[in-house]
Amino acid sequence: MLTANNKLKIELDGLDTVNLTNCDREPIHTPNHIQPQGLLMVLAEPDLRIVQVSENAPEILGLAVADLLERPLADLIGSDRGDLVKMIRACLDRSFEHINPLHLKITTADKVVCAFNGIIHRSPSGEIVLELEPLESTADSDFFQFYRQIKVTLAKMQTAKNLAALCDLVVHEMRAITGFDRVMIYRFNEHGDGSVIAESKNNNLGAFVGMQYPDSDIPKQAKHLYTLNWLRLISDVNRQPIGLVSSQEVTNQTHPLDMSYCGLRAVSPLHIQYLKNMNVVVSMSVSLIQQQKLWGLISCHHHTPKLVPYEIRTVCEFLGQLMSTELATKENNENLDYKLHLKTIQGQFVERLTKATNFVAEITTDESSLLQLTGALGVAVCDADNIILMGETPSEADIKPLITWLVNRFEQDIFVTDTLPNLYPSAEAYKNVASGLLAMAISKIQNQYILWFRPEILQTLTWAGNPDKPTRIEEDGSLTIFPRQSFAAWQEIVRGKSNGWLSYEVEGAVELRRAIIDIVLRQAGELANINLELERINSELDAFAYIASHDLKEPLRGIHNYATFLLDDYGETLEGAGAEKLHTLLRLTTRMESLIESLLKFSRLGRQELQMNSIDLNLLLRNVTELFGMNPQWANCKIRIPRSLPTVFGDRVLIEEVFTNLISNAFKYNNQPEKWAEISWVESGQQPSNILNFYIKDNGIGIREKHLESVFRIFKRLHAPSKYGGGTGAGLTIVKKIIERHGGRIQVESTFGKGTTFWFALPVHNNTIKREYDPMK
Repeated sequence: MLTANNKLKIELDGLDTVNLTNCDREPIHTPNHIQPQGLLMVLAEPDLRIVQVSENAPEILGLAVADLLERPLADLIGSDRGDLVKMIRACLDRSFEHINPLHLKITTADKVVCAFNGIIHRSPSGEIVLELEPLESTADSDFFQFYRQIKVTLAKMQTAKNLAALCDLVVHEMRAITGFDRVMIYRFNEHGDGSVIAESKNNNLGAFVGMQYPDSDIPKQAKHLYTLNWLRLISDVNRQPIGLVSSQEVTNQTHPLDMSYCGLRAVSPLHIQYLKNMNVVVSMSVSLIQQQKLWGLISCHHHTPKLVPYEIRTVCEFLGQLMSTELATKENNENLDYKLHLKTIQGQFVERLTKATNFVAEITTDESSLLQLTGALGVAVCDADNIILMGETPSEADIKPLITWLVNRFEQDIFVTDTLPNLYPSAEAYKNVASGLLAMAISKIQNQYILWFRPEILQTLTWAGNPDKPTRIEEDGSLTIFPRQSFAAWQEIVRGKSNGWLSYEVEGAVELRRAIIDIVLRQAGELANINLELERINSELDAFAYIASHDLKEPLRGIHNYATFLLDDYGETLEGAGAEKLHTLLRLTTRMESLIESLLKFSRLGRQELQMNSIDLNLLLRNVTELFGMNPQWANCKIRIPRSLPTVFGDRVLIEEVFTNLISNAFKYNNQPEKWAEISWVESGQQPSNILNFYIKDNGIGIREKHLESVFRIFKRLHAPSKYGGGTGAGLTIVKKIIERHGGRIQVESTFGKGTTFWFALPVHNNTIKREYDPMK
């Protein structure tokens, strides 16, 4: 309600914290009041009884409210009840024969027949609502009159060269049709703020073109109602709203009437005061809708009371619908040369990327085109830990935390802002190069991103008055909001903001991403085929190794046996050189048999099914230690276990072979008087919790750096067969295969002359590692 000092006091139920956003929660769709230029009735089915009516019924119909409630509508209209019900139902169904407005004649208490425009609709909650507006003229408007009014305007709209020309045309045509003092086109930006982009006015009025209006001027629920109704008329801000009176049936209902579709719906007191402060008496708004979103409004103001007949409003509503259909075409034609330039760059990138194997290398070879693609002045291409900077960008040290902040803020892998410092305060330090950000995620897992930057551009906005409304919190906790008194130009310098990213610039980034994803998918497919082929080849090699080693053992055993027979039967008759050759043959066959046995064992590892169970490594190492302790060869060797070992999940026999082989090597390749091998484990936060890293460290002879890559190659020996106890050179290869069969990875670190450390990863739960993990991280 308006208080004595011409301020507006709003109290909203259920609001614990009072602030300016409360106006967004004002229930403007259920005011339970109407504007006084018409009459509202709510009709109950099936007989269309009047169960709710506005209090101005006596003034308009000469009938008391009590005489109308619970009375069938047909009694007032004087028509057959069945015909009336059919006509209203047809109108609700939008039948061509019965459309709004219905021309109704009602006999008043004084036996005077009054003509009305009847606008019928069903409310969101299901009630049938009838709004009656008195006909000021007995002359009926027909289709041809409507056609003549709109035909010329439509032709002009279709031939308008661009959006500016279209807007200028519409405001002049709308003002000519309606006679309003001022007609403006008001366009919303992405933040909800509005600006006047076209205007037609009386010469004695100040210009509003170019003025900005804050988002709070039109609350969210008001914008929603504008999307539901093409036209909204406020007939006279100085007339008091009219309340609704309900029958007992309606009074008992828990919800008020939803008046979202009512043309007579009363106006928010805050908006009434807003219009009064602008010296506006009559206001009419026509919605401009594009892609089911409120693009803007055609806003009409008049400074004295004015009647706007329903027929004229219908013409204005139709003009708004026509303009809405033209918006997309006119906007698409804006900056056409620039759009074609961007499309050309997009096409060049796509063509090159279809032939590329490395998208990072391909897109970074042409810095100029990559920047022009989105109209940016700087770009960062991030590929894992590698960041390539081009143009004017923040430093690499600044970009890394920015990417971390961005990860969960992408929408469909795109993030766009022209006010980065407002969203990410750390960007304040480099707003001169990165107040605007267009970021694109290619692969979050691989940490692949492209970030385009735009610098800060100081902008001067001209608001229609100070956009910050004065407020005061009262003692009872309610908020007193003072609509601004002045709408004179009020300038604000905006910092930390870049030029906005246009939709077709963002689309350029999206098209580039599609092309890059095509490369990645193609390479993934090629890699999958290669892996399948490798699996097939490896399987065939395993089978070949198994068959070959198995079949070679029999003839080799025969050679060994015949050489033994020759020595036993003819050893004394052979000369010394002949006997020595036979002994050499026996040694070679023995070594060959060991090699074949190792090859056979290696091939079995790739084929045999693992017997996976939980393994207590403390018990396993106790057995291994006892075995080494029983061999006099290792009398001066010691196995160190500095802390208790965990339980792992694996094949017990194979895991024991891993430890036995690595400990044996630690002792064998060691020339220290006291030899030792240390076994322990570490936790790593860089891999899944079901993975543990183990190590076996020794004080042996070490391995030269040049040999570290080859120690796991099968039959690869770094020393002569006779040195350090011999061997086939297959032990580490088998160890590596066992670890890989368990889903892990083994690596080696060594300092020549000081010792060697083998690192390997093993699972600790009933879940083998899905991919290889680096145990050295």
